[in-house]
Amino acid sequence: MSALFATAALATTPLATAPGASDHRTLTIVLFLLVVAITLYVTLMASRQNKTAADYYAAGRSFSGFQNGMAISGDYMSAASFLGISGAIALSGYDGFLYSIGFLVAWLVALLLVAELLRNSGRFTLADQLAYRMRQRPVRTAAAVSTLGVSIFYLLAQMVGAGSLVALLLGVTGDLAKNLTIVLVGALMIFYVTVGGMKGTTWVQIVKAVLLMGGTILVTAIVLAKFGFNLSELLGSAASNSGKGQAFLEPGLKYGVSLTSKIDFLSLSLALVLGTAGLPHILIRFYTVPTSRVARTSVQWAIGIIGSFYLMTLVLGFGAAALLDTGPDSQVAATAGNVAAPLLAQAAGGGAGSTGGAVLLALIAAVAFATILAVVAGLTLTSASSFAHDIYAHVMKRGQATEKQEVRTARIAAFVIGAVAIALAIPAQRLNVAFLVALAFAVAASANLPAIIYNLFWKRFNTQGAVWSMYGGLVSAIVLVFFSPVVSGKVLPDGSNGSLFPLGVDFSWFPLENPGILSIPLGFFFGWLGTVLSKDPDAEARYAELEVRSLTGSGAEAAVPH
Repeated sequence: MSALFATAALATTPLATAPGASDHRTLTIVLFLLVVAITLYVTLMASRQNKTAADYYAAGRSFSGFQNGMAISGDYMSAASFLGISGAIALSGYDGFLYSIGFLVAWLVALLLVAELLRNSGRFTLADQLAYRMRQRPVRTAAAVSTLGVSIFYLLAQMVGAGSLVALLLGVTGDLAKNLTIVLVGALMIFYVTVGGMKGTTWVQIVKAVLLMGGTILVTAIVLAKFGFNLSELLGSAASNSGKGQAFLEPGLKYGVSLTSKIDFLSLSLALVLGTAGLPHILIRFYTVPTSRVARTSVQWAIGIIGSFYLMTLVLGFGAAALLDTGPDSQVAATAGNVAAPLLAQAAGGGAGSTGGAVLLALIAAVAFATILAVVAGLTLTSASSFAHDIYAHVMKRGQATEKQEVRTARIAAFVIGAVAIALAIPAQRLNVAFLVALAFAVAASANLPAIIYNLFWKRFNTQGAVWSMYGGLVSAIVLVFFSPVVSGKVLPDGSNGSLFPLGVDFSWFPLENPGILSIPLGFFFGWLGTVLSKDPDAEARYAELEVRSLTGSGAEAAVPH
């Protein structure tokens, strides 16, 4: 199973107690509580400055490029990235490292095509940029549906994985512990969003980024020290200990098995690289800085931070392969690689039963918990903002809602979305919800990105084209995923079920697990088709104004026309 889906996969992965974890569970719990205390404190401090809609949605556009770069990194690097990629490298070698490359390359698309222009031409949400030169209600409705879809798909997968992940890192089993974790994570994310708004959420993400980078640098340095800071020796030991020899360091171990697996990886890569520039919770971060230049600077900082992190996953992954048992019957393999980083930290600190091992294991567990909190807070804020600003203020109230009404609606929406996520995540733990992550990236790349690119660079693009692009990409991605092996008909090599539906139920006809290779072109096609089949002189007339605004930032903070 791919690293991208690692957190969600935990919901159905047999969990085993991490060696030594039960002996030092108190230390882990103390660090968990310390993370919660720090994030609650910064949220309360940030909430004192929330006075306007701009404060709640965009943090008053007050963050520097470095601060926003840290927050973007915190928002982007999920538990699936932190634990999943290290595990994928530990189990699949070179092929696992391809995920690190994909996650990093994705930011070049955001930097070159989206960041500066989106900051200049939008205000609070993705729909602000799309609706600027088009009819407000249909475009905002379509953008809000797509935003809510992507955010909730991703949020539910994170919530389901959170319960199993924390239970795994604490070394406990049973549904009660996982259910309580889900409720705790849900309650905290509701608090961050309703009380702190964008400022509180941003500081939570910055705290998470600092903890994640600090913990990763520490473990990376210790692992490299064990091999005399000789990367060749580390790779050689990993290849030898993996039992796969030189093939472990060469492409094809995981994705060269068949033509379908190669195409599936290409499809996943397209969704990952292009979907990042269309993820709503990433896009709204560009509105939290004062100028387009700072937005560009923040993305450059994010690329540096994220790039450094994914390079370190190379050491974590191959270090786990070199120092841990990663065979078919190992705990690393049994959890799809998710415990590779925590167990590596324990081994690097002195092994099970040692004080150093216990401290590093607890530290990495706390970092993973902070990672979950930051990502779910960002997703909840995005969903609440889109509903309040786009659906409530501009569709239902036709632009006549006051700032106070809008912010109150956003807080209510955050509470409702959090409650629904908790209610859905608890029973969904027994299901394989990995497809939700695939769906989130596919929809972002298939529905959001085509509309953004067309709107910025094609003068003739109009309301019908935007609506067709977003709904066409959304529906095509959902339909293809529904009829793919991740929903029905997938049997794992060990004979277990790898799909949402139980064994024996198979209505799949689309052979790929990720629909990006087909749904992304369809999103662009529907956008083109809808545009050429209709005329919208007003949209064309306002293109020059949008172009000037996207390049200069003139009027970016003004209310969009109604």
